[in-house]
Amino acid sequence: NTLAVSFNDALDSAKGGIHLWPRKFTLYNYQSLLTRSQIYHASLVSVLRTVLSTLFCTFSTAMVAYTLSRKEFVLRKLFSFIYVLTMYIDGGLIPNYFLMRSLGLTNNFWVYVLPGLVTAFNLIVIRTYINGLPESLIESARVDGAGEFTIFTKIVLPLCKPVLATIALFVAVANWNSWFDTFLYNSSNPKLSTLQYELMKVLQSANSMTGSLEQALAQAATGTTNTITPRAVRATMTVIVTIPIAVVYPFLQRYFVHGLTLGGIKE
Repeated sequence: NTLAVSFNDALDSAKGGIHLWPRKFTLYNYQSLLTRSQIYHASLVSVLRTVLSTLFCTFSTAMVAYTLSRKEFVLRKLFSFIYVLTMYIDGGLIPNYFLMRSLGLTNNFWVYVLPGLVTAFNLIVIRTYINGLPESLIESARVDGAGEFTIFTKIVLPLCKPVLATIALFVAVANWNSWFDTFLYNSSNPKLSTLQYELMKVLQSANSMTGSLEQALAQAATGTTNTITPRAVRATMTVIVTIPIAVVYPFLQRYFVHGLTLGGIKE
């Protein structure tokens, strides 16, 4: 239905009755969004942000998870408690903003990457998965003279492909869909704007110009053409931002369920 609305004339969609097929086919909804010059640069920023955040977050979280899974690490319970505590206690919006500003991350691309390098939920999932790996593999590597980083990169990471693919998908979707951090930290710098933030501004503009359903129907009665409504904008935006994730997901699907079940159950 969302796809049908995105390809249907906006004012015709305001009348209702659109189900699984567009009643009055048009490409104007997509043209009105994709012809904006800022969209393409913002898309590049979103792609770069998603790729870097996924790589760095997955690797750094896996490193911390491996450290906290080692029984010989005497402070692992304390650090595990501290990480879990962050899932329930948050400093709030204003303290977070002042923290990012004091760290020099406002009007900075790295505000998209650094604050989310390690998250408690992802950490717990990966750590639980690592705890389920045979300890004999790690012990035999130590006997052969392998150091901790070698064990982590050569043995643990290859065995953790299912859970790492699962976490990578979580991180990628969250970063691809995020726009509020752009609004908070980088809204004054157009070069750091993301695709979702630009589409959100388009939606706000459509809301202010089109107004209520009655106004849209009045425009349709007068024969006004090439008008976009908030509903058409939402449908078109949804299709645009869903396509990249829909393309990536099939490559990770075979790891997804396997990674979640083995990461959540330990016998």
